Amino acid sequence: MAKSFKVCFIGAGSIGFTRKLLSDILTVPEFRGIDVAFTDISEHNLDMVTRLCRRDIEAAGLPATLTASTDRREMLRGAKYVIICVRVGGLEAFATDIEIPLRYGVDQCVGDTLCAGGLMYAQRDIPVMLDFCKDIREVALPDCLVLNYANPNAMVTWTLNQYGGVNAIGLCHGVAGGHRQIADVLGADIRDVDIVCAGINHQTWYVSVKLRGEEVPQSRILEGFLNHPKYRETEKCRIDVMKRFGYYSTESNGHLSEYLPWYRKRHADIPKWIHMDNWIDGQTGGYLRVCTEGRNWFETDFPNWLREPPAAFTPEERSGEHGSYIIEGLETGRLYRGHFNVVNDGCITNLPDDAIVEVPGYVDYNGVNIPKVGALPHGCAAMLNASVSVQRLGVLAGVSGDDTLLRQAMLLDPLVGAVCSPDEVWRMVDDLLIAQKKWLPQYAAAIAEAERRPRAEAVPFPDYQGYRVAPKTVEEMSADKERARKLAAASEKAGL
Repeated sequence: MAKSFKVCFIGAGSIGFTRKLLSDILTVPEFRGIDVAFTDISEHNLDMVTRLCRRDIEAAGLPATLTASTDRREMLRGAKYVIICVRVGGLEAFATDIEIPLRYGVDQCVGDTLCAGGLMYAQRDIPVMLDFCKDIREVALPDCLVLNYANPNAMVTWTLNQYGGVNAIGLCHGVAGGHRQIADVLGADIRDVDIVCAGINHQTWYVSVKLRGEEVPQSRILEGFLNHPKYRETEKCRIDVMKRFGYYSTESNGHLSEYLPWYRKRHADIPKWIHMDNWIDGQTGGYLRVCTEGRNWFETDFPNWLREPPAAFTPEERSGEHGSYIIEGLETGRLYRGHFNVVNDGCITNLPDDAIVEVPGYVDYNGVNIPKVGALPHGCAAMLNASVSVQRLGVLAGVSGDDTLLRQAMLLDPLVGAVCSPDEVWRMVDDLLIAQKKWLPQYAAAIAEAERRPRAEAVPFPDYQGYRVAPKTVEEMSADKERARKLAAASEKAGL
């Protein structure tokens, strides 16, 4: 039976990602005639994605309607589902998230979840998210569900629920990557490996792994990683954490290395823990580099997208992103199981109730249902409690504009605190606030004070560049167009 409802994409200018998510939704037979609304602050990107998606819909002969406007409030009117995929400040702000901390010795690979980059990313996102929430409360349907893909996912989802007054779920595909790796080291088909993952976004633990219904000892999984010809080189941080805490953790080697105080604090030791063949394995500023390459390639390649065959709305082309499956479960009653970011509320008993946790969930006509996980292993919970404390301070700072809370969050961040003295943290925050002034309205008074303070002292590592790979030019990327398109998709997913 055909369904009629409205889905609004905020940050629809994330062209490759938006197009894929929409294709996933329109693959569901009952959703072929829904109303879709796109909104973005970039008229240029909004025009590109709208042209592509309208062509796809018309070529497939679907009755779905697509409207697009920079008037966010109008696009949200009557929406039953809102999908958020934005990065406030784009690459310009992202570069300062990486480069300014690097001058203080804080070497990040990704910088979008915790550490200095993740905290500043949250400060830019939070006032914008609160504006989104006001519009959603006022003009969307009363039971509107917000699906948040924006990073830092936990802090943004925390803001949406606790301070924005909307019903929001954070979505991430990180659990799936580790699931594939675990199946690989067990020499099994992923369909035969069942997992339970629990923790916080990007720091989730595979607390249960079953192979054809039988629980697999964690020692066997560790042995598999230690003996794997690729992972033993590319996942050294994750393997070391598993040795010491007993469980494998989600996300990449590069991600995990910057959430902890041990692997990136001594610059000379960093090469022991990272791998330089792929950005995600730990390169300094690796994600900033591939996002820069991807954006440059997309601008060059976009005309070719219009000349290629339209998207096919077929089950074979449907991605593994959770969003379309959640909507399908709620609207059709088909059961979907995934891992979602939700308010803890007792699900993990040794993490705070107000924290955003990433845990198993089930979706059908009855809604999004989260079973109780119980207690995590003590060491795993202790690691996450440190991160949750930083996240809470980051959210409180972003909502209130209290720069003292922001400085405390930076000082308590595991890697920043391992590298910087308190005085250096205070100076680094001044530098970051001043550099990102135009995206931080809640810090106007604090920034004015920072600008008045004398800046005579030199930064401790003015010339340190870390372990980087130079960005490829468009000409260099042209030699491998398929790889370049994958990078473009990665950068678009970041909302750039």
